[in-house]
Formats: sequence, C-alpha cells, structure tokens
Amino acid sequence: MKILLLSSSTGGGHDMRARSLAQWAAASEARPLGIETSRHQALENGAPLYVFGAGLYNLIQRRLPALHHVYFNVLELFPFCGSARTMPGRAAFQQLVRRANPDLVLSTHDHLNHAFLDAARDAMPGNPPLCGTYCGELSGGYGFSKHWVNPRADFFIGAVDACTEAARRHGMSPEKSWTGGFLLNPDFWASPDATSPGRVAFFCETLRLEPSRFTLLLGTGSNGANNHLALLNELARARVHPQVIALCGRNEQARRDIDAWARSNAQIPVRALGYQQHMRQVMDCADLLFARPGTGTTSEALQTGIPIVFNGIGGVMPQELITLRYCRRFFETLVVRRARALPALISQLMSTPDRLATMRSGIVHARPDGHPVRILERLAALRRVQART
Repeated sequence: MKILLLSSSTGGGHDMRARSLAQWAAASEARPLGIETSRHQALENGAPLYVFGAGLYNLIQRRLPALHHVYFNVLELFPFCGSARTMPGRAAFQQLVRRANPDLVLSTHDHLNHAFLDAARDAMPGNPPLCGTYCGELSGGYGFSKHWVNPRADFFIGAVDACTEAARRHGMSPEKSWTGGFLLNPDFWASPDATSPGRVAFFCETLRLEPSRFTLLLGTGSNGANNHLALLNELARARVHPQVIALCGRNEQARRDIDAWARSNAQIPVRALGYQQHMRQVMDCADLLFARPGTGTTSEALQTGIPIVFNGIGGVMPQELITLRYCRRFFETLVVRRARALPALISQLMSTPDRLATMRSGIVHARPDGHPVRILERLAALRRVQART
C-alpha cells in the first residue's frame, strides 16, 4: 500500500506527525504491512496564496501569539483551501498525485482536508485513493478548527478521545472515526532507564551537564520561536540556578546568542541545541519542561512523562487553548505569562519534588492508549475492504 502524506510547516506538529507515520511504516513492527510512504508540503510547495498564509502563521507565532485569535477566526469564516473547484495550483497538485499513485492520502493539517482531498480523488477517477485525516489536537471547543472535519472523507483519526468526539460533533460519522493515540517517532515508545550508561554518557559527554543537578528544558517549535534569553536573564537576576537545556530548533541565531550568554553567566550552565531528531533522549535528561502549549511538544511530554510548565508569554493561541483544556483534566496545569514570573516558580518546584511527582503521575493518566502501528494496521484494513468492493 502506498500512502501520500500531506502536511505543512505551520508550527512543527503537523510535520512531526507525518514524519512519524513514515518512520513507523518503515519500522520492523510494521514491515509485514508492506506500506510505502511519501510526503508533500502542500502549502509551502503550492500556490502563492498558500505560501503567504503559511508564512504569516509562523510570523505571528514568533512575534505575537495573541494575534492568532484574529488569524484563526478569519480562516474559520473564509477558508482558503475549501473547494477543489476554486483551488489555486490544482493542476500541479493533481499531477503530483498521479506520479505518487497512492492507495491512500492522509492529511495531518487542518487546511488540507477539503480541497486537497477532493482534488486527489479527482486526479485518479478510475481508482481514487482513500482520503482522510489524522488530527493531533487534544480537545474540542474554541480553538478546534472546523476545517479538521470533512464528513465526505473516508476516515478521521483523533489523537485522543476528546478530539474524536469533537470531530463527530462537527459532522464526522462515528463509523468512519476512531481514536488512534499519539503519532510520535519510535523513540517515544522505548522503555526509559534513568540510570542507563547511554543516558549518563549523553548527559556528561554531549551536554556536558551533571546528571544529579536539577535540569530545566526550555522548549521551542521547529521554527525556533522562543523567549530563552529573557528567561535566562530573569533566572540569573533572581539567583535561581538550575542547569538548562535550551532548544533552538532551526533558529541558528538564537543558538549563537545563547552560547554567548552562557559564556558570561557561568553560574547557570546552559547548553543550546539546534533541531533535534531524537527528542526523547533530550527529554529524558530533564526534570521539567517549559514550553508553549502546542500539541506536538505537549504530546511528546505526555508520552515521556516529563512535568511541563506552559509558556504563555505574548498570549496563548486558540490552538494552544485546546491543549490547556485537555491537560487541566489530568494534572496541575501551570501557565507563565511573563518572563519575570518564571524564577519563583522554578525555585518552588526545585524545592518541592513531591509536587513534581504529583504532576508526573497525572501525566500518566493523560496519555492515550493507542499506538502508531495499530493506526497503520487499520488503514491497511480499510484499503483491503475498498479493494474487495
């Protein structure tokens, strides 16, 4: 079976899920299914309107997240990928589909579930592919885009039950929708060992940090939006001294700036890291994660079991409100809205390990039961049913 994965780099979570499904399809556990995958960045490689929309999303995310409430609501009223008949770049996309010749097209992005899926079917009228969606959102309500749901699609897979229920409220048939769990790379299903030689070596040799010292992980998306320098300055000013791993994504300037800061502030050991393919190894080294409430990073934290404090500096985007709504059902959900508020909270958590342990136990209950291989098995079964009919 051939699967064409449609994604976009608006944020990092959509690409992460598409990439993870491809990794699992090639993994030994799924090899008997005989699945081949290809990926297409449908917005970035599409018409100029799509390129502009994706770039604007990422610009707002980096500069003023609160402005996303305007962006989100405009797109809810005026979808720019709603109809295959008026879809810019339709001919080029359909040519790509015919070259890929997929048995199944799966979207991991909320604006690729209508025009793009319809155009994919129309590109192969004699043998149209199955078309559907994997949605990594964690809840319904405000912030859950109606564009995630196309009742005409062949299937909808939600990361958690709350996501699947939201899709059904928007018109998705219960017979065509189910909960599949998180789509993360295979590392996140490995059993961690806090005392393993590999972890200690990574701590000491790669990170050059102390395994026994409280470690704060400052997260970012793949695009590198962050408040790291402001946060580090506040920690230094308040004389709160954890050791810090600062993720910078693909923002090389941020990485250079943090390295320069670290050379002048030896009291807080800091290691700035660029884009990481294996986030599980990094998360296993931290006692606490501070990151925006995006679904990608949050799903990784829930699967890993690391306590998380959410970064709300500059405002919380509608899509991030979904994450907070879900997490509040399971554990103490802390949101820092100003950099100067972080040191006091970090100091409290460093001195109260029982509080962190309680957060960690709640995270276990927030983790869904699904597995990526089960998702692939079900997709393969759908294709077999279609082939028989």
